[in-house]
Amino acid sequence: MKEVSTRERLIHLHECRGIGVKTIYKMLSYDPTLKSIYFMSPHDLREQFQIPSQYVSLFFNDLHTKNISEILSDYNKKHITIITIVDKEYPFLLKQIYMPPYVLYCQGDTGLLQKKMIAVVGTRIPTVYGLNATRLIVKELVEKDFIIVSGLAKGVDFEAHKQAIAANGKTIAVLGSGFEHIYPREHITMAEEMKNKHLLLTEYPPYIKPHKSYFPARNRIISGLSLGTLVIEAKEKSGSLITAQFALNEGREVFAVPGSIFSPTSKGTNLLIQEGAKLVMSIEDILTEFEYSSD
Repeated sequence: MKEVSTRERLIHLHECRGIGVKTIYKMLSYDPTLKSIYFMSPHDLREQFQIPSQYVSLFFNDLHTKNISEILSDYNKKHITIITIVDKEYPFLLKQIYMPPYVLYCQGDTGLLQKKMIAVVGTRIPTVYGLNATRLIVKELVEKDFIIVSGLAKGVDFEAHKQAIAANGKTIAVLGSGFEHIYPREHITMAEEMKNKHLLLTEYPPYIKPHKSYFPARNRIISGLSLGTLVIEAKEKSGSLITAQFALNEGREVFAVPGSIFSPTSKGTNLLIQEGAKLVMSIEDILTEFEYSSD
C-alpha cells in the first residue's frame, strides 16, 4: 500500500471540518510529518491543540472517514489543481506572509503564480471616476506584463478583471468561498471565463459556501501574492482598506488613487495617502517603485 505523503496529509487535514489555519499551524509545529495526528484520541487532540469541545468530535470523525485518495481523484476529475505550502509551485511572496494558506485550490493557469502580480481593489459601488481610473491603470499595468489580482467582488474588483482580459492580459481572482459557490452569483460567467484562460484561486474546498468572515481572510491572499496593492476607490471603512493593511503589515507597497474631498468613495484612499500610501496619478508612480523587479 502506497505511503501517504506529508503533502497528502496536509490536504487531508485541510478537508476536515472543525479546524482552521491556526490549528494546522500548531499541528505542523508539533509534528512536521503530521503522522502522529492520526493516532491521537479526541481528548489528546483537544488538549494538545486547544480544539473546542464542540468541534473535536467533528474533526476526529472526518479525520478517520474521509479518504484522501478519493478526494484527490475527485478534484482531478473537476480539473482542480491543489498547491500546498510544501510544493515548489507555491508562490514565493505568499509564503512570506503571517499565517499563509497551507492549501490552495486552483482552476486555470497556475503558471501565473510565478509571474509578477499586483493587486487592484476598491469599492463595490465605484463612481464613473473610479471606473475610468481602473480602466486606464489596469490597461497600462497589463502592458507592463503585470498579472492583475483581485477578488471578483462587485465594482472595482470586477472592473479590474474585466479590463485585464480586454487588454489581452492575465488576471487572478481570489475567492472567499469554494468553486461550487461563486459569489456574487452574477459573476459566475466571468468566473467560468477565468478558469479556462486565467486563474481562480481559493483556500476553501469547493463545497464551502461564502461567509462574511472569509472575505477579510481572503484579502490577505490578494495582497500576499502581490508586489503591491493599488486601491482605486474606497470608503473610510472597507474591505479594500483591510487588503491595504495586510500589504502594509507585510512590508509591501501600497498605492492609492486620490479623489475628491466631497466623495465618500475617495475618503478611504485619501486617508491611505495621508498615512503614507503612494499617491498614483499615472502608471509611472507605480513603476518607479518596481524598477528593481523589472525584467
